[in-house]
Parts: sequence; C-alpha cells; structure tokens
Amino acid sequence: MTELVRWQTDQGPVVVETREQHAGFAPDEVVHDAAGRFEDALANVRAAAVSALATFRDDTLKPDDVEIEFGVKLDAGAGAVIARTSLEGHLVVKLRWTRDPALR
Repeated sequence: MTELVRWQTDQGPVVVETREQHAGFAPDEVVHDAAGRFEDALANVRAAAVSALATFRDDTLKPDDVEIEFGVKLDAGAGAVIARTSLEGHLVVKLRWTRDPALR
C-alpha cells in the first residue's frame, strides 16, 4: 500500500511517497506528518557521503574525480537511510584518473 509522508523543510513542506504502512497511522489518513525535519533526516546520509568521499580521495589512490551514487529511502520513523537493492545496501563508486598532459 502506498503512503504519503509530509516532511517539513526550511523552504516549506515536501511530500514523499512510500510503500510501507507505518504503525500508528490511521488507515483513512491521506498524508502522514513525519516526526522529524527533512534536513535532519538527510544528515545521516550526508555523513555517509562525506565519509565515503574522504575514503576515496585519500593520498593512496589520488583520483582526479570521484563519483559516489546511492539510493536514499525516506522513512517517517527512521529518517533517510541508504536504500537497498536486492539484499544489500546500494553504493556505486566511480574513480577517474585523467592522463597528465605532460605525458601525452
């Protein structure tokens, strides 16, 4: 069953569609208000992105470009979490090195 969850943000409300029905929601409610703020929910995912970026931009690999991709699942109770694909968490990391122009 699809549920709609309303998150409050600094710029106004954001409504997110979810698939799970959460305990405590009345079945006749159309939009449910999340307990926390949208920015607070995303803070955990942001911390994960900062940590991953620091790991791959270290002095060992020295890539010219790092691209990190992961799905974010918004949950009224848990906030934002890294979404899973199949049975595991979803995280794609792409590292790029460009050839030094002096070596061409």
